[in-house]
Amino acid sequence: MKNNSNKITIIYVLIMTFMAIIGYKLFVFYFPESSNETLFKYSFTKDLIYIIFSGLILKVILHQNETRNKSVFKKLKVTNIEIKESNERYDIVAKATSDTIWDWKIEEDSIIWNKGIYSVFGYQKEDVGSTSKWWFDRIHPEDSLKMSVKLYSFLEQKTEKWQDEYRFQCADGSYKYVFDRGFLVKDANGKPIRMIGAIQDVTKQKEEEQRLRLLETVITQSKDAVMITDIDTSKNVIPNIIFVNSAFTDITGYPADEVIGKSPEILFGKKSDFLEFEKLRTAVEEYKECFVETISYKKSGEEFWINFSMIPVTDKEGEHSHWISIQRDVTVEKEREKEREQLIRELTQNNKDLKQFSYITSHNLRAPLSNLTGLLNLIEEIPIEDSELKEIINGFSKSTHLLNETINDLVKVIIIKDNPSIQKEEIFIKDVFENVFNQLSFLISSNKPILKIDLEVETIFNINKSYLESIFLNLMTNAINYREPSRQLRITIATKFEENNLFMTFKDNGIGIDLEKNNDKIFGLYQRFHNYPESKGLGLYLVKSQVESMGGTISVDSNVGKGTTFTIVFKYN
Repeated sequence: MKNNSNKITIIYVLIMTFMAIIGYKLFVFYFPESSNETLFKYSFTKDLIYIIFSGLILKVILHQNETRNKSVFKKLKVTNIEIKESNERYDIVAKATSDTIWDWKIEEDSIIWNKGIYSVFGYQKEDVGSTSKWWFDRIHPEDSLKMSVKLYSFLEQKTEKWQDEYRFQCADGSYKYVFDRGFLVKDANGKPIRMIGAIQDVTKQKEEEQRLRLLETVITQSKDAVMITDIDTSKNVIPNIIFVNSAFTDITGYPADEVIGKSPEILFGKKSDFLEFEKLRTAVEEYKECFVETISYKKSGEEFWINFSMIPVTDKEGEHSHWISIQRDVTVEKEREKEREQLIRELTQNNKDLKQFSYITSHNLRAPLSNLTGLLNLIEEIPIEDSELKEIINGFSKSTHLLNETINDLVKVIIIKDNPSIQKEEIFIKDVFENVFNQLSFLISSNKPILKIDLEVETIFNINKSYLESIFLNLMTNAINYREPSRQLRITIATKFEENNLFMTFKDNGIGIDLEKNNDKIFGLYQRFHNYPESKGLGLYLVKSQVESMGGTISVDSNVGKGTTFTIVFKYN
């Protein structure tokens, strides 16, 4: 810089000296009569001194100007460096935070966005508008009014700072939760001229907040006690409590402030199961999930049964951070369980007693019945002339015969109930029908029913033949006994195999059963639905018992005056 001012000064002096010499030479050339050598030298010397003096003044001025320019240039260089560093910091911060930076010139309504508007919200460069309207139009309608009121209140300087949460629309039409903060730039008169802000995508945080809020609601409103403990076992075997919900207080009687900082061991007492406590202690030491059930104690000292779980919780790094315990008062369930066990024992004993009674009764009655039958057979050989006596003896004989049949049926039921494991074999249904028809030949020939047999399946596996014969014998007898007198009896028997199930149907067009009145009594013991004199109410009970003993099910569909259909199903795996 100094060399430049010297050069300019020397050039200035040389040019001015040269111009002075040329000027005086021309003056002498054109006005020789007026020239005076002494006067010329004097004037030239004076001009030369003036040129040198002005050159020195010019040098001083140039030097001062250069010094000032140097200072300005230095400051400008520093400012440029600062601006460059600031821009670099801005870019680094924008990349590090993934924020979307915007710059809004308020008077011009011109807004500039950084690259975050593309990467965060998926917009293309040509899709992004340059006015505030584009920004406001993409704020969720439910958030727009609230956000606008707060923003313009800030612009009018009614509030000191502006920040807000709202939903901002992405390029695909979906919305993201954002947290937006703005800073105001003012002119010399304090008028807002510019606003710079940063939009942060907080969708994941918002979803996590909603999830945590939901979990908090579940925990606080849960009817089960929820307890959270730390992991420090240096003072207590089970870590200290740091949180309990209201249900914990309801169940145990302990308010939260009385148990926080204490171990759950306060719930255990002298009648608590020591083995269950040891199981819990071991699980805590090994950071394993554990479930225990034991007698516990409320604040009042009252005993109650508790179902107690301890579940380890880990943080994002996989480190064990807390224990969560779910506790439930199961006192009522325990009492019911005891009652149920007692009832089962009583029912088992009663069942044994009833079986024993049935065996004793049937055994003790058989001998007298045999004697009565023998005596009645002898009386039949003796001619009786008295008609009244003969009628009495016939009635007595008939009652004795029915009693004998009843005892035989009861014995069958006892045998079925007492022997759930029966012999099963492969049988041919035609053989079963042949035996049944032979036994009912007299009834069939007397009533002449129309029989239709449709056997899609003729061979059955894992069936007890005598049971199946007894089932069809009872169903066939009932169909004949309860036929409709005004029309010819029709009986349809069918079998089919469908979806690993064997279906056997027995259908008649008899007088039917009123299911609205008797649906729950159909297969009951000693249930009668018609005034048939020889009905004992054992047949359908026996049928159901035999079907179930072979692993099947039986159902009935009946309409009064139209007939009855029995469906037997055996499942094959």
